[in-house]
Amino acid sequence: MDRTVLATLTTAIAGGLVALQPPLNARLSDTVGSLPAAAVSFMVGTVCLVTLALIFGGGFGDLRSTGDLPWYYLVGGGLVGATYVTTVLITVQSLGAGGVTAATVAGQLTASILIDRAGALGLAERAITPGRLVGVAFLVLGVVLVVRH
Repeated sequence: MDRTVLATLTTAIAGGLVALQPPLNARLSDTVGSLPAAAVSFMVGTVCLVTLALIFGGGFGDLRSTGDLPWYYLVGGGLVGATYVTTVLITVQSLGAGGVTAATVAGQLTASILIDRAGALGLAERAITPGRLVGVAFLVLGVVLVVRH
């Protein structure tokens, strides 16, 4: 199978699993509260990733080399993840899983084409093309259609 096809399918499956996260965490938050639910989610994820890193990833490599990175590479992913998980476990009650997922994907694509355009965070610069703008517009329209009752 072509690597691009395999990568696309794998990412789509992971994206489908991400749609489960808001309702799962929202139910947990009904019991323990929003921030504790987000903390539990990250704690379980951390335990899973540490276990996988130890079993399959050869440990944690040279953690001393992280001192060579700008601070935002060290804390950015965790802060963004915490913001996302906390936001969606709260908003899923009013938007539903479909609305949260639609808004997430539209926000991701919009931000990603701006990041691509700037060549930010070590990525190659890519132009904002009419096709990309149409794609964002369709996603925004999709959000409106999914969120409306």
